[in-house]
Amino acid sequence: MKYTETEMQGLWIIEPKIFTDARGYFMETYKKETFDRQIAPTHFIQDNESRSSFGVFRGLHYQEGDTAQAKLVRVIEGKVWDIAVDIRRGSATFGKYYAVELSAENKRQFFISRGFAHGFLVLSETAVFSYKVDNNYSPSTERTLNCFDPNIAIQFPIDKSLLELSEKDKLGTSIINLTHSETPC
Repeated sequence: MKYTETEMQGLWIIEPKIFTDARGYFMETYKKETFDRQIAPTHFIQDNESRSSFGVFRGLHYQEGDTAQAKLVRVIEGKVWDIAVDIRRGSATFGKYYAVELSAENKRQFFISRGFAHGFLVLSETAVFSYKVDNNYSPSTERTLNCFDPNIAIQFPIDKSLLELSEKDKLGTSIINLTHSETPC
């Protein structure tokens, strides 16, 4: 696998080596020893999967304090525009975002360390999105940033009017309202 850190410290693109033949393909999607050596020792404890349709935007989610989560995400079917926003106070890239296209075709993975809000937008008719997390889900400490926050100024790849958000995601806060205690480790 090829590991490439983005210009934002803590965000990595991982490209697997794919072996193809007449039967199909094989690829290694995760190997703890290599991942820990290339990025950082990380103890993933749970795998999650969702299926969504075109225009669905899930995010920008994060958990605060000791319940913060690192995520290793990929797309099994379809195509998404995946995004991470730096919410680490004092970081040179605080309030900035990084986005990458993940698809069943390109087979890229995206590692988002703790300290980022995360979301994704479905660009295909449907998409199956899979991710590993290193901490349990904590409803009491989960927070949502407003994806339309002008202070972040996300440039979506499709018209914003086409985005479908949950009620919770519609109520996301502005990044300027984050308190120091909300900023993840």
